[in-house]
Amino acid sequence: MSNKMWGGRFETGPDAIMEEINASIGFDYRFAAQDIAGSKAHVSMLAKTGILTEADAQAISAGLDQVKAEIEAGTFTFSRELEDIHMNVESRLAKLLGPNAGRLHTARSRNDQVALDFRLWVRDAIDQIDSQIKDLQKALAERAKQHADAVMPGFTHLQSAQPVTFGHHLLAYVEMLARDRGRLSDARDRLNECPLGAAALAGTSFPIDRNMTAAALGFDRPTANSLDSVSDRDFVLETLSAASICAVHLSRLAEEFVLWTTPQFGFVRLSDKFTTGSSIMPQKRNPDAAELVRGKTGRVIGGLNGLLIVMKGLPLAYSKDMQEDKEGTFDALHTLSLCLAAMAGMVRDMTPDTQRMKAAAGAGFATATDLADWLVRTLKMPFRDAHHVTGSLVKLASDRNIGLEALSLADMQTVEPRITAEVFDVLGVEKSVESRTSYGGTAPSNVRQQADTWLKRLG
Repeated sequence: MSNKMWGGRFETGPDAIMEEINASIGFDYRFAAQDIAGSKAHVSMLAKTGILTEADAQAISAGLDQVKAEIEAGTFTFSRELEDIHMNVESRLAKLLGPNAGRLHTARSRNDQVALDFRLWVRDAIDQIDSQIKDLQKALAERAKQHADAVMPGFTHLQSAQPVTFGHHLLAYVEMLARDRGRLSDARDRLNECPLGAAALAGTSFPIDRNMTAAALGFDRPTANSLDSVSDRDFVLETLSAASICAVHLSRLAEEFVLWTTPQFGFVRLSDKFTTGSSIMPQKRNPDAAELVRGKTGRVIGGLNGLLIVMKGLPLAYSKDMQEDKEGTFDALHTLSLCLAAMAGMVRDMTPDTQRMKAAAGAGFATATDLADWLVRTLKMPFRDAHHVTGSLVKLASDRNIGLEALSLADMQTVEPRITAEVFDVLGVEKSVESRTSYGGTAPSNVRQQADTWLKRLG
């Protein structure tokens, strides 16, 4: 008995282990909506071009609507024997319509069919993720405006460097996420070409209208080369690359939540909604949501790396290796979506301890650069000389275990006699951040303006 899927060339069905390694219905069932949408566009075009009769096309389209309804209702039975979503849909259609259902596959192949389904699915995933990134940006911008005046330490090498505002710190992530959205938008623009009609690899001899199917499915144009159409997975790689960079950004923010919620920092508190306890230590409040976002970044990057390795040595056009493009992609983009939701929740949930932040901002001689800048502005010192004088004053304060602002004027004048009492105006952390008014600086006025700009842009 010949295999019904592959026709008369095969006399028997596959071995059990072949069926196990070959079947993809366990994961590509996610393409159901996209597969049916592509089939409806295809059959409509076949009728328009006279390749199918209008009656056959209408019957097939109605049958596809019924299959879609069954899948959405959960009454559809997916079969591993039928290998993938395409054959599962077509088999059910055959039961509904009889042999005429087979006319649907005229002028197409599973190769261009899966390429189409995957593009449609990735496009939908990009739109969803973009919306979630936008929501996280909005949450960050709202909290930034709320805490535009809250002073905290800015760090380099995780050592206190200069005072900044908490709002300014949060807006840094808004900028990072904007670049993520830009990369995803670019990826979406490039993927928005329709491969349907490329057939197996060489196109088709039927007089199809690829512009019609492309337009019906919301694509900008049909793909221009049939070989590239069925073998290209750049659109997935580019999306996963953008997703990986976004996941890294989320991981960096998550790491800061982990640090900020420790007793040693104490900058932020998360509620019970995003923390867990310990089975043995009743005092613990663990930032597990942030830790999981940090950890799950590996899954997103792994999806990208996995597909790069699958694709790196494949000749044109389609090879079965490319079946391995889906599970990692599904997992990576689902993981990113989950992490975005968790981060937005934590940003809205957090309670900053602004007094603790302010106290920490003054530690570690964080206003030393302000002192050096004052020496340049007021005493007209070359900056390198001012840097040396400030370093000597920091050493003096450090030896006495006090802050720069606790040094007396007489103490300072032992290092540089021209220093006046005006210097103390720049040694407070509030004065420091207020002075950073250069475009992109941390001054509260800048932060409020930038937060308002972002909130207006985000809508």
